[in-house]
Amino acid sequence: MDAAEGRVWLINKPLRWTSFDVVNKLRYRLKTKKVGHAGTLDPLATGLLIICSGKMTKRIDEFQAQEKEYTGKFVLGQSTPSFDLETPVSEAHDISFLTEEKIHHATKNFIGAIQQVPPAHSAIWVNGKRAYELARQGKEVEMKSREVSIREFEITTIELPVVGFRVVCSKGTYIRSLARDFGLALGTVAHLSELCRTRIGDFKLADALTIDQVPE
Repeated sequence: MDAAEGRVWLINKPLRWTSFDVVNKLRYRLKTKKVGHAGTLDPLATGLLIICSGKMTKRIDEFQAQEKEYTGKFVLGQSTPSFDLETPVSEAHDISFLTEEKIHHATKNFIGAIQQVPPAHSAIWVNGKRAYELARQGKEVEMKSREVSIREFEITTIELPVVGFRVVCSKGTYIRSLARDFGLALGTVAHLSELCRTRIGDFKLADALTIDQVPE
């Protein structure tokens, strides 16, 4: 392979790795610094990460803009400051009033163009710093609402307090924020306990390599 010409790599990101950890590993394996990823995955998320090397890095914005598909799990009745497992449970509610019908019906509130407030524990830039850096220092971070689009949102399993889901959405959609908002729509709270990105545009997780499968 000509490193300068580059190529697109589909990588299955391991749990607890940052997206930049994957980039650094591939820079070492491919012996080139010109490597970048097309769309961040949180450390506690797994799944499809598109890595571009060489001249293919010019297409990163194109790949980032494509539709995403995720599967995962929400925990209903419990909230955390980060909306996921990065921080401990800070609030717990009784959810004995919830029914399967209510849970399925609540997904309809999120289909189409919606307004969403990103988590304070996110990589969005705020006053020259990443929002999560400020949040982890205990500082108040004001996140602005923005429009995202959700084409499909279905509940795949219900084993309360845990529900499984599948979401097809636009660039910029935070599934952690969806967890929070879904809980509120049900009259309770919720957080994200598991997340896997299964598709970006026409690229599928089923075709991805592990990091160790990338040839040096």
